Amino acid sequence: MSTVSKLPGIVTTDHVFQVPLDHASPEGEQIEVYAREVVAAGRERDDLPWLLFLQGGPGGKAPRPLGRDNWLDRSLDDYRVLLLDQRGTGRSTPATRQTLARRGGPQQQADYLANFRADSIVRDAELIRHRLLGADRRWSVLGQSFGGFCALTYLSFAPEGLTEAFLTGGLSGLDRSADDVYRAAYPRVVRKNDDHYARFPQDVEAVRRIAAHLADSPATLPDGGLLTVEAFQVLGLGFVGGSGSGSLHHLLEEAWVEGPAGAELSDTFLAGVQARLSFAENPLYAVLHESIYGQRSVDQSGTAWSAERVRKEYPQFDARAALESGAPVLFTGEMIYPWMFETDPALRPLKETAELLAARTDWPDLYDPARLAGNTVPVVATVYHDDMCVDTAHSLETARAVRGLRVWVTNEWEHDGLRVSGGKVMDRLIKMAHGEA
Repeated sequence: MSTVSKLPGIVTTDHVFQVPLDHASPEGEQIEVYAREVVAAGRERDDLPWLLFLQGGPGGKAPRPLGRDNWLDRSLDDYRVLLLDQRGTGRSTPATRQTLARRGGPQQQADYLANFRADSIVRDAELIRHRLLGADRRWSVLGQSFGGFCALTYLSFAPEGLTEAFLTGGLSGLDRSADDVYRAAYPRVVRKNDDHYARFPQDVEAVRRIAAHLADSPATLPDGGLLTVEAFQVLGLGFVGGSGSGSLHHLLEEAWVEGPAGAELSDTFLAGVQARLSFAENPLYAVLHESIYGQRSVDQSGTAWSAERVRKEYPQFDARAALESGAPVLFTGEMIYPWMFETDPALRPLKETAELLAARTDWPDLYDPARLAGNTVPVVATVYHDDMCVDTAHSLETARAVRGLRVWVTNEWEHDGLRVSGGKVMDRLIKMAHGEA
């Protein structure tokens, strides 16, 4: 029985669906997928069009609304919204170090997780559409970041289920390998570092001081995780949002206290670092991150820890070399490295599983270029010109490859523009799709 809740300005209804673990074997093992229906208060009985929201990630659960806020507020003017906890996340059957241990050894866990990419998420969505709306009624889809990747997969495999598609920061390269993605990404991350140090020049020495300390004496985080100098560099992941640089600066300001033996890293700093680096809440982000680029027709060698391999082509990210030369220590970005499965307690039990996924070479294709070239579904997309996560050139290549796609390129916001723009990004996309902009 569905649970209905009332929050300021909205009414929500819980839905739980049984779906096949492997859609190629519909009678086989079943897992649960949770979704939260959201409608504007007073419009519960209105026959509104549906909007499916696909969260960024991989491994990110859908937003937990507390009322009519940000993009949801604007969407509820026109739609009944379904917030999907993609398989393995949130209230769907979880996939974590705790639950995966019940699957067996690393090979069994890797085989299980191979069913958690965009193709399976789209097939879940189609099954849910049939059960909620009926086979003949279509819905719209909004994909943020990785959710946009999923929306492209939707347009490739099941466009008959869609009325329209909105993509924000999620136009992936259709035929780009993981190596292509990271070779484009590292120079963008350099520019983000340059911007940060131009804004906060005092942070050059602040970061060097912390990095030098960690290079000699890695710190232990409150959860038992290990803060090495390389792990410290991963704080650059915060640059994906418009406020990330300022947030990092404020964290660095409270890095040191005077202890019994002199200066030491403060508990406040270490707790803040842990909150930013731990994958306890979303381990699939780390375990599956590079697999979202795996396609057998694009790269038959697999992803093979692409971010780690490609990093060697950019020696400016070598923190120890930077300390020796007097150069600024650079932060990294949206990259996952194999050593994270040693330093993060939430990931340590999944190390061998992650190795097997990195070695996998038979990932099915996620996009159908021919079908996208003949697309008939209205598609609008926001491309953030300064996006650290998704390369602008790759996004525009894809925009040209999808028939009828209209793109809005902006540098007014960054990757988190959908969430922080007060509904402006969503409003612009809706108006574009409906011929009002």
